[in-house]
Amino acid sequence: GATPEDFLKNAKIDTIPEYFHGNLCQTHQIYCLNYTSAVFYLENLRQREDFGIYLKWCEQHEQCKRLHLTELLVAPLHRLTRYPLLLNNIWKRSNDSTEKATICSIKEKVEKSIRDLEGKVKWLDNFQKCRQLQEVIIWPQLWDRDKRFFVPECLKHILRDNLSENILSSANRHLLHEGKLALAESTRFLDVYLFLFDDFLLITKMKRNKKKYGGSDTGLIPVCPSLTLELQLFIKEGGFCIVLDQPIPLDRLVLKNIDPFHVTVFGLRHAFLIQHENRYQQCIAVFLLQAQTETLKKTWMSQIKTAVSNYAKTHETKKSSIFSLAAESSEI
Repeated sequence: GATPEDFLKNAKIDTIPEYFHGNLCQTHQIYCLNYTSAVFYLENLRQREDFGIYLKWCEQHEQCKRLHLTELLVAPLHRLTRYPLLLNNIWKRSNDSTEKATICSIKEKVEKSIRDLEGKVKWLDNFQKCRQLQEVIIWPQLWDRDKRFFVPECLKHILRDNLSENILSSANRHLLHEGKLALAESTRFLDVYLFLFDDFLLITKMKRNKKKYGGSDTGLIPVCPSLTLELQLFIKEGGFCIVLDQPIPLDRLVLKNIDPFHVTVFGLRHAFLIQHENRYQQCIAVFLLQAQTETLKKTWMSQIKTAVSNYAKTHETKKSSIFSLAAESSEI
């Protein structure tokens, strides 16, 4: 199809409304919404030797202009986002006030369409990430996770319905940040992987498996490309994450920095502390975490602080709305 540059070069003011009529850039929108699925499929095909040979031959063709398939796949996304800029350039070149008003109206329509599309793409991307996490995060039974709780074998069937796995199925829950840290234990450091959602923090233990994820027994399942490269590789190698403790709601989370004195005395580097408090403000769990670098530590602390702040603001707004509705109801 024509590039935005071709569109600008050949643009005639009276033909622009026709070009953007109806479902704006519908073909581009459909493509953008299916982009992640296309990347999934490509990663699946890359496992085949014959496809690798064919892909290499194709990418050497002169029509590819030395671009790889991944670069060609992302090009339509970039093309769509350039339309507002190109329309703005056309607007500058026009001297007719009516034409300017028409172009300005179309530009606003295009920008709104792109914003709507970005929202859909983000939702779809988050949905695919959460669906993948459901497959690799394991929720142990209570008696396996905490030896303080004893349940006789004959009674375990009563508590077997583990609904924790459904936590990640909510379409309204968003993954904000994820990454590997080290959890300080009494005699060692344990590799953990943290998932920060918009309403809770989940701490998991990384467990490697000898059988690779997507092996011959399970069928080749592509890994979500929007997860971190570290987690993608871990999943491909057959790894999975075991939940260490119950999710920490953001309104029950207390974040504390570890000062330089304790870093020197106890040999901790780039460390910070997370407390889990119950509704009575009693500390029920503590996690001493260590990042690989000071930059990573600051990033984690910043992400958690922002998430906690946003969560508090959102719920304060909801409470105010509820109180307002209650007050209105009492006045009626």
